[in-house]
Amino acid sequence: MNYRMIALDVDGTLLNDHHELTPKVRGAVREAASRGAEIVLCTGRGSTSALPVLKELGLQGTMITHNGASVVDSESRSILFDTVISHDSAFPYINYCRERGIHFDMNTAFDLFTEAIGEEAETMYRNLKAQPISRRKDDAFPERLVKLSIYASKEMMDGVETEWGTWKSKLQFVRSGDNFIDVQSHEATKGKALERLAAMRGIPRKSILALGNYYNDLGMIAFAGKGVAMDNSPPEVKEKADAVTLSNNEDGVAAALEAYVFS
Repeated sequence: MNYRMIALDVDGTLLNDHHELTPKVRGAVREAASRGAEIVLCTGRGSTSALPVLKELGLQGTMITHNGASVVDSESRSILFDTVISHDSAFPYINYCRERGIHFDMNTAFDLFTEAIGEEAETMYRNLKAQPISRRKDDAFPERLVKLSIYASKEMMDGVETEWGTWKSKLQFVRSGDNFIDVQSHEATKGKALERLAAMRGIPRKSILALGNYYNDLGMIAFAGKGVAMDNSPPEVKEKADAVTLSNNEDGVAAALEAYVFS
């Protein structure tokens, strides 16, 4: 095997635009696993939302979730490590969303909390196989908070991204999709989590293949020995990648594994 570890983003990479895992992609990932590669889902999703994808692949193992803010074991449901953000640093972002009626949720490694769910957000959670826990505005903040995630139209997200870019904050925000912005620790990135996991396994970066499609994938694409962008990626992501494969609607993950692993 050229690669001992294969890190796979989920939405826009492993899954197509209908949130489906196609038979060709599933077969290719399972073939790579059978040849000895450790498959690591590396996603902006929470752990509970990522587990059904791993199950559909017919695999178990370690997952990097919440853009690297948590790393969990799928079998034991244990947390290998997480990066916690303080309530004080999170509150300005929460208050901003409350004042403007922007949907947001609060995430621990395994749980997702929200104060209200409109019809569009309900559909979004259903597509992501996420199960929000309802909370009231005056409830105590969840313990071991790792991420805030906001969801709205692309136009609104563009405006939020511009405004938050002027803030001085202890936290970072990352665009994880056209309709999503995630707020978390500066220490929480897919790249840093992948680097830490590889060190735990004793796997050098040259033996790691990473595939992703969006800005939150840039860290792992840069860290991996071979970083591959999907054809549906923004130009900035493609420019940082070592190679570009077919889109997520054209079984791009399978094409990349055939080109760089099986060959």
